[in-house]
Amino acid sequence: MARKRQTAIRRKPLPKQRRTAPLCTPPAEGVRRGVRLRPALLGGGYALGALVAPGVALAQFAVQHGHGGAPASRSAPVTFRADNVDYDSHNGLVTWTGHVQIWQNDHILRADRVTYDRNTDVAAASGHVALVEPDGQVVFSDYAELTQGMRQGVMDNMRALMTQNGKLAANGARRTDGQINELSRVVYTACKVCAQHPETRPFWQIRAYSAVQDIPHKRIEYQDAYLDMFGVPVMYFPFFSAPDPSVHRQSGFLMGTLSPHDEHLGTFATLPYYWVINDSSDLTIVPLLATRKDPQLTLDYRKSFNDGVLHAIGAVAGDEGAVQAYLQAHALFALNSVWRAGADISLSTSANYMRDYRVPGYGADVLGSTAYLEGFGVGSYARLDGTVFQGLNKVTVNDSTLPLVLPRFTYSYFSQPDALGGRFSLDSTSFNIYRPNGVSDERFAVGLNWDRPFHDSLGQQFVFTAHVDTGVWNARKLDLIPVYGTTNAATTARALPTVALKMNWPFVRSLHSGGSQTIEPIVQLVAAPQSGNSVNDNIPNEDSLDYEFTDATLFNINRHQGVDRLDGGARANVGLHGNWTFKGDQQLDALIGQSYQAHVDRNQVPDSGLEHPISDFVGRLSYTPASWLDMTARGRFDPKNGNTHFADGLVSVGVPLLRVSGGYTYNSHDIYYYYDNNYRLSTINPNYYVPRNEITLGTSSVWREYSLNTFARRDIERGRMVALGANAGYTNDCFSFHISYVKRYTTINGDTGDQSILFTFTFKTLGIFAVNG
Repeated sequence: MARKRQTAIRRKPLPKQRRTAPLCTPPAEGVRRGVRLRPALLGGGYALGALVAPGVALAQFAVQHGHGGAPASRSAPVTFRADNVDYDSHNGLVTWTGHVQIWQNDHILRADRVTYDRNTDVAAASGHVALVEPDGQVVFSDYAELTQGMRQGVMDNMRALMTQNGKLAANGARRTDGQINELSRVVYTACKVCAQHPETRPFWQIRAYSAVQDIPHKRIEYQDAYLDMFGVPVMYFPFFSAPDPSVHRQSGFLMGTLSPHDEHLGTFATLPYYWVINDSSDLTIVPLLATRKDPQLTLDYRKSFNDGVLHAIGAVAGDEGAVQAYLQAHALFALNSVWRAGADISLSTSANYMRDYRVPGYGADVLGSTAYLEGFGVGSYARLDGTVFQGLNKVTVNDSTLPLVLPRFTYSYFSQPDALGGRFSLDSTSFNIYRPNGVSDERFAVGLNWDRPFHDSLGQQFVFTAHVDTGVWNARKLDLIPVYGTTNAATTARALPTVALKMNWPFVRSLHSGGSQTIEPIVQLVAAPQSGNSVNDNIPNEDSLDYEFTDATLFNINRHQGVDRLDGGARANVGLHGNWTFKGDQQLDALIGQSYQAHVDRNQVPDSGLEHPISDFVGRLSYTPASWLDMTARGRFDPKNGNTHFADGLVSVGVPLLRVSGGYTYNSHDIYYYYDNNYRLSTINPNYYVPRNEITLGTSSVWREYSLNTFARRDIERGRMVALGANAGYTNDCFSFHISYVKRYTTINGDTGDQSILFTFTFKTLGIFAVNG
C-alpha cells in the first residue's frame, strides 16, 4: 500500500462517536445579494475558489459543475462581494462582513465575516465558512485561518462534501502547501445523512483517529480506522487507504476475495492490485493462494486506442503436476468508416485446470477462437474470418473431429425497391474446413432472392418470391463424421430454383368494449425441383446439422438452418393466425399450421416432423390478460395420434412483491446424438431417442431495498434435479449486500455435482468485498 505519512497532530485516545463533527451540511439558505460589489487587489493576493450560492445550494452546484480549475496565482485579481467593508489602515486590517464572497481563479471563499491582516498575510474567516475547490469539493468550517494564497491554513470543525455524495468530517484540519490536508478525528461516509437529525449514525462510516488527504494524488489515508455499521464498529484497520470519491481510476489494492472452503481449491484468498499504466490502459494483477492447489497468478489487461479496444485476461498455475494456463482476449479496431477487424480468443491447457480454478467458461465442452474482418455498406455486409476449436470434455468430444475453419467468407446484399416494386437480395457463405479425422471440404455457395409484395381489393396480401440456391463442394473423407457418406471424396455442384407465393388474408373488426379482433388465414405454395438433397449423398453437411420444424420455420423457403441441406419439391404450407387485443393492452395471439409435401426428403432426421407427406401440426399461443400474467406456449404434434413431439412453455405471474415464473421443455429426441455414430447403417445412438424433458421454476420478490430470487431446474425424464439456487440482496444509496447459492447436480468435465455460496459486500466509493463459502 502507499507509504504512510506522519501527521503533526498530537495523538489522543479515540473519542466517542458523539464527539465527532456531525455529518450534515449547513441548512440551505436563500440566495442573497450583496449591497456592494467592488473589485479589489489584496496585498500579495489570495488563491480562493468560486462561490455561486450559499449553504447546500453552493455544495450541490460545485459537485455538479466542479472541474480541474486554474492553479492558484498570486498575480490573479481577487474579487470580493460583501454587505459591508471596513478598512483599518493603521493596523493594516481589512474586514468584510455580511454574506462575504471572495474569489480568485477557480477558488472561492464564503463566510459571514472575513478579516485580512496585511502584516501577517493571514485571512481569518468565521461564520458559515465554505471553501470551493477547483475539482468541485466543498469544505465547510466554523472557523478558518488561511495564508499564502490559501496554500497554508487551519480549520476548526471541518466538513467536506465530495463527489458521489461522499462526506468527510473532522474536528480539526491543517493544510500544508495547498497539497496535504492533515485531519484529526475523522469520519467518512457516502451514505445519506438526515438533515433534521444529523446525530443519527449513517448506514456505514469510516471512523479514524487521523487521516491525510493527498489532494494532488486524490487519495485519503486513514490511521487507526474502524468500519462502523449503524454506529457499531465491525472491523478495525491499523491503516486504510482509499481514493478520493472523484477518482475513477487509481492504482492500488482492490478488495480481495476470501473463501473458507472450495471443493477443489480448499481455503483460498485473492488480493488484486490495480495498476493504472496511463490514461488509456491499465492492468489488474490477481494472485490466488489456496490450501489444496498451487498458487495462481492472473493478469487482466485493458487498453483503449483512438480506433479500438483490447482486453486480455490470462492466468498461469501449477495443476496436476504441470504448468497450466488459459487466455481469453477480445480485440476490436475500426480501420475506417466501413471496415473493422477483431478477434475473440479462448485457449486453455486443460479442462481440469479450468474446473479446479473456476476459470470462466469451465463448463463448456468446446472453446472457440475467431479472428475476423468485416465491413458495413448501404444494404450490404461482408465478413472474412477464421475459427479454431479446442475440445475440453474428453469424454464426449474428440479433438480430431473438431473443424478448423480457415478461411470463411460471408457476403449479404439487400437492394432498394426496383422498378417492379420488388427487392433483390444476395447471400453467400464460402469456406474451407479441415478435420484430421472427419470430413474436410471447401464450399462456394450463393443464394439469390427476389420478393415482390402486392395486394388486391379483397384485402388479401401477397408476396411472390423467386429464389435460387447454388453451390459447389469439394470434399474428402465423406465416409467419416458427420456425413458418413458412401464415397470417400467427391466434387459436387448444385442449383435449386424455387418459386413461392404466400397469401395473408386478415379479417379485422373492432370490439364494442375496445380493442380489435383479427382472424388471418395464411397459405403458401412452394415449387422446386425434387432433386435437391433427395438424390445426392455427396454434399457435406456443415451448417444444417441442427434441425427443428416449428411455427417459426413453417413458412420459410428453406426450413434448414443453412444451405448444405435444402427443401426441394412442391409443398403447401397453411396456417391460421388469430389475434385479440382488448382494452388495457390485454392480448391473445395464436397460430396453428401444417405442411403438405409432394415428396418426402429422405435426408430429414427421424422425428423431425417432416418424414411424411402430411407434416406434424405446429402451433403457438401467447396470452397476456394483465400486467401480472404472461403466458406463451409452442408445440409440434403428430397428426395421426396426437402425440407431442416438441413443446415448450413459459408462464410468469405476480407483482413485483412476488412473481413466479415457470418453464417447461420437451423434445422427443436429442439431435446431439444423431451424428455421433454412422446413422446410415442404422446405428443411431440410442440416446437420440431419449426425450429431453425438463421443467424450471423461479420466484422473484422486490420490496423496498430488499430482493429475493430463487430458481430450480429438474430433468423429469431421468427423475433428477439439474440445478437450484437462490439470491438475496439488500441495496440502498451507499451499500449493497448479496448472498448467492447455487447447487449443480450434473457432471461437467469429471466434476460430479458442485455447490457454492457467495457473499458480496459493496461499499459505495470504497469497493467490493466478496467471500466464497
